[in-house]
Amino acid sequence: MAVFVLSLLILSSFSAIPFTYADSGMIGVNYGRIADNLPAPEKVVELLKTQGINRIKLYDTETTVLTALANSGIKVVVSLPNENLASAAADQSYTDTWVQDNIKKYIPATDIEAIAVGNEVFVDPRNTTTYLVPAMKNVQSSLVKFNLDKSIKISSPIALSALASSYPPSAGSFKPELIEPVIKPMLDLLRKTSSHLMVNAYPFFAYAANADKISLDYALFKENAGNVDSGNGLKYNSLLDAQIDAVFAAMSAVGFNDVKLVVTETGWPSAGDENEIGAGSANAAAYNGGLVKRVLTGNGTPLKPKEPLNVYLFALFNENQKTGPTSERNYGLFYPNENKVYDVSLNGKSTPVNDNKEKVVPVKPSLVGQTWCVANGKTTKEKLQEGLDYACGEGGADCRPIQPGATCYNPESLEAHASYAFNSYYQKNARGVGTCNFGGAAYVVSQPPKYGKCEFPIGH
Repeated sequence: MAVFVLSLLILSSFSAIPFTYADSGMIGVNYGRIADNLPAPEKVVELLKTQGINRIKLYDTETTVLTALANSGIKVVVSLPNENLASAAADQSYTDTWVQDNIKKYIPATDIEAIAVGNEVFVDPRNTTTYLVPAMKNVQSSLVKFNLDKSIKISSPIALSALASSYPPSAGSFKPELIEPVIKPMLDLLRKTSSHLMVNAYPFFAYAANADKISLDYALFKENAGNVDSGNGLKYNSLLDAQIDAVFAAMSAVGFNDVKLVVTETGWPSAGDENEIGAGSANAAAYNGGLVKRVLTGNGTPLKPKEPLNVYLFALFNENQKTGPTSERNYGLFYPNENKVYDVSLNGKSTPVNDNKEKVVPVKPSLVGQTWCVANGKTTKEKLQEGLDYACGEGGADCRPIQPGATCYNPESLEAHASYAFNSYYQKNARGVGTCNFGGAAYVVSQPPKYGKCEFPIGH
C-alpha cells in the first residue's frame, strides 16, 4: 500500500540518535494522498499536532508537504518511489541530484531522518526487484558524499509476501529466489548502516482469507486462548506478534539476527466488500485501539521480548481514489473533513478532534460493513450546489425526500441536502469507485450519516 506514514512518540522522549525509537515503543499513522478531497498540507500538519503525532513518513518528496512540515517539530521519512529505482540503480549522479533536490533543499527546517527506497518492491508489477539494492547503495553513497549519512538512514518496506513460510512463526523463511540476489545484500546494508528493516504487516488479510481457522479475537488483540508455536514452544496472543516474529525468524535463518525491525504499515478497514470478512468500523476500532495498548506496554514479541514494538498504523485518511476492493478506500482514522471515522486514541488518552454536525454514532449490526456518501462541509458552497444539481438532475438521484415538506427537508442546509443527494446517487450506482466524488465535494463514510431525523438509505 503506497502511503505516507506518520508516527506518534509514546511515553518517553525520543533519543537523539537518528532513526532510533523510544524504549517504550512507538505508534505511527500512515498518511496517504491518493485522494482529491483531502485537507491542505498545512491543515494536516495542524491535525498531526492536535493528535500528538511527531513523526511522518511520506511516499514521495512532495514539495508542498515538505514545506508545510518545516519547523513543525515533526520528524520525516521520505521515499524514493519505485518508478525511480532503475535510474537510481544505474548511476550515482542521479541519486546525487535526487538527494540535493529532495533532501538537502529542505533540511534542517524540515527534519528528514530516513529515506525509504521503494515500497513493497518484490511485488511491484514493473519488476524492479533487481534495481533495489544497487539503488539503496547509490542513495547511501550520495548521503555519505553530502555528509548526511549519520543523520539520515535508509531502508525499504517489504510485504509479508516476501516470506515463503510464516507459520508457525519459528519456521519463518524468505522466498528462496529472493535470498541471494536481494535479501542478504539488503540486510547486510541495513546492518552496516544501523538501519531497521521496514515491514508491512496486515493481520486483516490473513484473517479474511482464513476466517474458518483464525480466531477474530486473536487478530484483534482481544482476550483469547492463544497459539503455541510447535517449533519453539512460545505462546502467541496476537496475530501481529506472530507475523513479526516470522520475519525475525526469516532474518535469523539467513544470518541477520541482529537487524532491528519496524512495522511501517498495519491497519484494519472500517468497510469492505461482502467477501472481505471482518471489515467494519467496530473491528477497525478494536484492532487499532488494541494495537495502541499493546505497544504502550513496552513489551516486545515472544521471540524478541526486550525490543519494544515500533508500528505505523494505516492510515490517516480514507482515500477515495485508491483502486481495488472497497476496503482499500476505508482504512482511514479520519474523514477528509478531519472527523474521526471511529473513536480510537493514539496515545491511550482522550484527544480533541474537530467538531462537526456529523457525529460518530453506534452502528447497528445489520449496517456493519456498509458505506454511505456525504458532502464535505469544508468545500465551497458553489461546489456543493454544483454537485447537488448534477445528482438530482442528470445523475438521476432520488431527491424527493429533500423537497419542502418531505421527510429529509430538515435540516434545511446545503450540506445536509447535498449529502442526501450524493448518497442516493452513490447507492444507485452500486457504491462503485468514483461515484462518491463530485469534484472533491463528497467522501465515503462507514457510519450512518446523521442529519436531523433523516435516515439515509443503503442499496437501491
